[in-house]
This record gives sequence, structure tokens and C-alpha cells, in this order.
Amino acid sequence: MGGKAAALEVSAAEAGRGAGEEGEWRDDDGRPRRTGTVWTASAHIITAVIGSGVLSLAWAIAQLGWVAGPAVMLLFAFVIYYTSTLLAECYRSGDPCSGKRNYTYMDAVRANLGGAKVRLCGVIQYANLFGVAIGYTIAASISMLAIKRADCFHEKGHKNACRSSSNPYMILFGAVEIVFSQIPDFDQIWWLSIVAAIMSFTYSTIGLSLGIAQTVANGGFSGSLTGISVGAGVTSMQKVWRSLQAFGDIAFAYSYAIILIEIQDTIKAPPPSEAKVMKRATMVSVATTTVFYMLCGCMGYAAFGDRSPDNLLTGFGFYEPFWLLDVANAAIVVHLVGAYQVFCQPIFAFVERWAAATWPDSGFISREVRVGPLALSVFRLTWRTAFVCATTVVSMLLPFFGDVVGLLGAVSFWPLTVYFPVEMYIAQRGVRRGSARWLCLKTLSAACLVVSVAAAAGSIADVVDALRVYRPFSG
Repeated sequence: MGGKAAALEVSAAEAGRGAGEEGEWRDDDGRPRRTGTVWTASAHIITAVIGSGVLSLAWAIAQLGWVAGPAVMLLFAFVIYYTSTLLAECYRSGDPCSGKRNYTYMDAVRANLGGAKVRLCGVIQYANLFGVAIGYTIAASISMLAIKRADCFHEKGHKNACRSSSNPYMILFGAVEIVFSQIPDFDQIWWLSIVAAIMSFTYSTIGLSLGIAQTVANGGFSGSLTGISVGAGVTSMQKVWRSLQAFGDIAFAYSYAIILIEIQDTIKAPPPSEAKVMKRATMVSVATTTVFYMLCGCMGYAAFGDRSPDNLLTGFGFYEPFWLLDVANAAIVVHLVGAYQVFCQPIFAFVERWAAATWPDSGFISREVRVGPLALSVFRLTWRTAFVCATTVVSMLLPFFGDVVGLLGAVSFWPLTVYFPVEMYIAQRGVRRGSARWLCLKTLSAACLVVSVAAAAGSIADVVDALRVYRPFSG
């Protein structure tokens, strides 16, 4: 199979170098010319990063308090930015402008580390992407349900239960994703990422504005320096678990390393090198998201203090103006439609490349019919629909937004955001074992491992508590 892949790469590259106009529209690897810029890459990152995780940050800060909460958020921002710059260097092997491209995160691991680490990376990355799809399906259904409940509270009063099942909304979100999942690849969803990025700024701004208004109405900031106090309704052990889960929530809110290489593969060919463009896009994106996160998280905590809900716009800390809550939650849903695609395209591409290499002569896999931006094939329609259905069913089984967010962030943070980028950078740059740089990188990786394990433990404890009282598919 490796021989076939090599032959395909050579023939494609030769086709790209061929004379005539067709060759001019090919990159150095024979693939259609990439057109991505700092701004399209930034839109992809912001779509992936400023997601539903921003809504849990007020709750996270409430667990940690005014001192540790913002400090942890800034620390994660720095770590994410730094390790992302290391990962961006791994897109090409050898020369940063003309070296062999690594199209996916797994390709980069294969080129720099090889062996069992490639399989380990693949299992962690694609399991996490599947988990993110589940988390986004849950979040979208909660926001759709919140629109219905906000209208109900407005009509019947805040004391009315206004209960309803989230299951129909998960099914509706899944049906929409089946349609959008037929967009063939990452490069063709740039417009969806831009729309999603605009939506993320919309609902983040509304959440921030409502937090400021509530703080003014309260006559000052709520909360304390150390967060939720042990006492009424909170045991010392719960305080520990929730503080650890808060680390996972913040890690999830920043995570996008699992799709960084795939985003970088949309950037147009040098000069400047894709790594330089990606580093600029990373700086723009991380700086932008950190400002929004600090404002939304801190103002949410200032507004509600220890009562901060795990989802700022759907936990009904706010009831009025109900129409503004409707707009914010509608923006969340539109954003999550795009974010789901950004995270799932690497899984789609991986399975389809494997199928094409395994059955190269199969019409079931290769035959396509284009309808606008969609490229329809029987295989793509069947497999991607099955994937969306699977994430929808699992979401209906486990609709614990806060717990799922914390667990996803904790489990993926160390291996994908820190360990592999650090190890690949050391291998690619030949960082000498025992040198000052080697020791610093290894210390960073070890410290982040401790944080990741602790955050996972806190999130698992909360999931176990939730499962004790939950009946599957009860909505």
C-alpha cells in the first residue's frame, strides 16, 4: 500500500509541474493550489477555539476565584500559543519552504517520530475529534432548547419549570450536519468558518454585555479571591474535584492543536513559509480569544459569583431581555454547525484516504456528482451520515455539557497540545539531550501532564455523579 501511495504522490507531483495552464494551478505536491491566508487560517482557529467552551468559563473561574481563575487562563493561553508555534514548524520536513509536506497531524508524527507513536497519536486524535463532535451536538441542543425555555419563562414567569426534552433538537442538529458534511474537504469550508467566527463574536459579546449589565445592577462585583467556599452544599472534596474540572474546562476552551496541521495545509505556498503565516494566525487568534475569554469569564463571575452556571447563556443566570438570549443562542447554534465541520473534516479525510488507497478501483468510493459546493458520492454520503448519526445517538445518551467539556479538555490537552509538539520539535531541530532547551521543553511537558491527569480525575468524578441519577435518552 505504501508503494501505491508513493506512486500516486510522484505522478501527482509530476502533473503539478507539467507545462500549461493546468500546471500553474497546482502546488509543489501536485494538489490544487492552496489559497489560505493569515485571515482564513485565523477564522478557522477562532471557529475552533471560541466555541461553546467560552460559556463555561464563568463557572470555571467561580471554582478557582479572582486570583487563580484569570491566572490559569493566561497560563493556558501562553502554553497553547507556544506549543502551537512548535507544531507549526512540523508542517514541512526539512526545508521550511520546499520540504515534504505533512498533510495531517498523524503525518507530522510519522515523519518526525514514527513507530508506535503514530498509532497512539491517531487513536487519541480521532477519538478526541469524535468526542468534540459529541460535545458540540450536546451544546447545540442545549442552546436550541434554551430558546424555547427563554420564551416560556417570558410568557409564564421564571418560576415555571418549562421542562422539555433536548432529544428532538439533537436530531435536528444531526440532520443539518448530515447536509454540511457533504462539503468535500477543509479548504472548501472557509466561508462556513468565517460565518461561524462572526457568530462566536456575536454571542460572546452578548454574554459579556449581559454580564456587565448584571454587575451594574448588583452594585458591584460578586465572587471572592478563592472561589466557591466549602460549606453550604459544597464539601471539601467537591471543591477539589470542581477546581480540577475547571482546569479541564479552560483547556477545552483553548484546544485546537488536533486540527492545526490540517488548517496549515490550506495556506498558500511560500513565500512566506506556511509556518510563518500559521504563527501569525496563531498569535492573532490566541490573543483575540484570550481577550474574549477574560472578559466573558470574569464578567460572568462578577455578575453571578458562586452561582455562576456551567453554561452562561443557557443556565438561566439571565432571563431578560428574552429576545437577546434568543439571538445569542441562535448564534451559538450557527457557530456550532461550522465548528462541528472544522473538527470532523480531518476524520472524514482520514477514512476516505484509507478507503481510496485500499480499494482504488471501486466506483462506490471514487464516483462523484457535484451539486454546488457539495461533492456527492455514495461512499461519502453513507459513511459521513453514519458518523453524524453515531455522534447524535451518543449525545442523546450523555447530555452532560459541563462534564463532557471538562473531560474532553483534560484527556486531549497533554498528548496532543503539548507532548507530541514538544517531541516532534526536539526530533526535527535535533535539540541536544540534557541541554537547557531540552530540559525546559521536558519540564513544560511534565508539568502539563500533571495538570491533564488532575483535570481528568476531576471531570470523571463529576461524570460518575451525574450518571448515578440519569436515565439514558430521558433528555
